[in-house]
Amino acid sequence: MKEKEEEIEKEISLLIDGEVAYEHFKHIVEEGQVTMRLDKFVSNQIANMTRTKVQKMADSDFVYVNDQPAKSSYKIKPNDVIRIVKDIPKRDNTLVAQDIPINIVHEDDHLVIVNKEPGMVVHPSYGHFTGTMLNALKFHINKLASCEDETRPGLVHRIDKNTSGLLVVAKTEHALVHLQKQFFDRITFRRYRALVWGDFDEDEGTITGNIGRSIRNRKVMDVFPEGEEYGRHAVTHYTVLERFGYITLVECRLETGRTHQIRAHFKHIGHPLFNDDTYGGDRVLRGTTFSKYKQFVQNCFKAMPRHALHAKSLGFNHPKDEKYTEFDSELPADFVDVLERWRNYTTQRIMKTGE
Repeated sequence: MKEKEEEIEKEISLLIDGEVAYEHFKHIVEEGQVTMRLDKFVSNQIANMTRTKVQKMADSDFVYVNDQPAKSSYKIKPNDVIRIVKDIPKRDNTLVAQDIPINIVHEDDHLVIVNKEPGMVVHPSYGHFTGTMLNALKFHINKLASCEDETRPGLVHRIDKNTSGLLVVAKTEHALVHLQKQFFDRITFRRYRALVWGDFDEDEGTITGNIGRSIRNRKVMDVFPEGEEYGRHAVTHYTVLERFGYITLVECRLETGRTHQIRAHFKHIGHPLFNDDTYGGDRVLRGTTFSKYKQFVQNCFKAMPRHALHAKSLGFNHPKDEKYTEFDSELPADFVDVLERWRNYTTQRIMKTGE
């Protein structure tokens, strides 16, 4: 059984110049990872972390590989355990239970399925230490248990703040490890609905390309050629569901699960998600020059002030008995609203122009 890829807030017994060191980052290199320099790999894993910063930390013996200080030029290998340690502890991110409404689709003794609303952050992080889905789940789970049996919900996977849809959260350590391994082995079933700019020549296709943090902007992900050192292998399959001429509704099936995978992949092939302000979809990219059309698009942006992406279906083998279990969700109201607006607009345009 593979150890969890990342562990946060764990004090470790390393000494730096006679002082206790605290673990700030831990990552286990996956099987199949191509060889690359340590500084390049770490900067690819951590937002806002440059290679220069990694090199300075390595020079100060703050970067460890397999419990030994490592040089920034070290070439990583599969199963290497990479740690970044510092002489100060991490911020205390103890998960606080908060009574926040959440949409629970299913719950049993092992896991919870949540249909996350758009705009809700999934887990505490810098700038969002409270008010997240995990804060809400901790309150919900622990109000059903005794004080001596408090449970911290275990996050199995993530979706972006402004992405809506289904997430599975573990209630036991066994369920967490079992489900994480399924995601790692790519045997889960995940389907998304996305509204993207432009039309497609074919009814279905596959987008393949390594995904890693952009060299120019560390806050976003970029796509790099397969076989290069940079980024991680990523595959997205898509099927066209409905065409509106200037935008298209597609179903996305993830073969891998990289950060911003769908958003970065569709931007890469020239079809950014509708109203995705991070990847350039919050502008009029297709259509006419008429002011009425531009106003129509702006009204759609106001009706759905986020990128048009919903995690609709989720399937996995239940950790209790290995039985395959699948869940589905309806599109949220803002998504449905924008689709109806485009259906009406397209119908009227065809009636006027005969196209």
